[in-house]
Amino acid sequence: MPALTDQMLPMITNATLQRRLDTRTKPQGSLGALETLAVRIGLALDTETPVFRAPQMFVFAGDHGIATDGVSAYPQSVTSQMLLNYLHGGAAINVLARQHGISLRVVDAGVASDTGEHPSLVARAIARGTRNFRVEPAMTQAQCTQALDTGRALAQEALSAGSNALLFGEMGIGNTACASMLLHRRTGWSLEDCVGRGTGLDDVGLARKRERLAAASARRPEKLSPLETIAEYGGFELAMITGALLATADAKCIAVIDGFAVSVAALLAIEIDPRVRTRCIFSHCSAEHAHRNLLAHLDVKPLLDLGMRLGEGTGAAMAWPIIDAAARLMTEMASFESAGVDDKAS
Repeated sequence: MPALTDQMLPMITNATLQRRLDTRTKPQGSLGALETLAVRIGLALDTETPVFRAPQMFVFAGDHGIATDGVSAYPQSVTSQMLLNYLHGGAAINVLARQHGISLRVVDAGVASDTGEHPSLVARAIARGTRNFRVEPAMTQAQCTQALDTGRALAQEALSAGSNALLFGEMGIGNTACASMLLHRRTGWSLEDCVGRGTGLDDVGLARKRERLAAASARRPEKLSPLETIAEYGGFELAMITGALLATADAKCIAVIDGFAVSVAALLAIEIDPRVRTRCIFSHCSAEHAHRNLLAHLDVKPLLDLGMRLGEGTGAAMAWPIIDAAARLMTEMASFESAGVDDKAS
């Protein structure tokens, strides 16, 4: 008889995990949403006793040609400036990653300005920003494939090094326009429902953003596949996140999703490989216009709703202590039997 492989062994079940929770020293269901989260973690890691190892945050940075159309309240130069801020440890995500013991990797996916060499920078630029998708495809199919493969390789590298928890953030002036466009084309929702204020556009700026994206959508009115949509309207950083999420489908790990833009990348990854859904934990609902509807479309409940809209992985980092707590409660909490505590009367 051939030896059993990992693929042939029984998988952990929802019922098994729930039974473990129900025999811990607490009234059944008394930890509320933490119990639902603990079950999700157990299913993703395929174990009754989940323990997180080497949590890894990736912040992917990239520039967008559509930014030259005035779709952001900030100039494109801010992308490279913020990239340096991450590398020098001064951004919000640096503070939160330090606080919660999360390793941080900053990836140049395609920033317009060359920031030079830095020991903490993961230099993977596909090009110095995408092209303006209002007038031409954001990237070639070859560039799209390269970006997906790069993200996949970075995730696989972290998983191979022992991590079983990947957290994802992004940064790039113009990327809420990009994410809104991707959402519009994948769901068929109106641009009014998909496009928000991003970094803080006023009413005039918001109207201009919607007008520019309407022109971009009219350039390719036919139905597109997920990969065609990324090439036409995506960003290198969002394509890399999509590729990284695809790498989690075959791994025993979780993928913590940050805000609106990363959730759009998750939507694309789930379309390409539905198995990705079981790995994803959606950290928060951001204040960006379409995020709440996107989460409902994906049929997921975020852990937090704090009105945040910074991006760069901050929502994922804020949710991390809750995620870690759910795993610890599942693993470390005593049972009624082991603690010598009477269970409820039958």
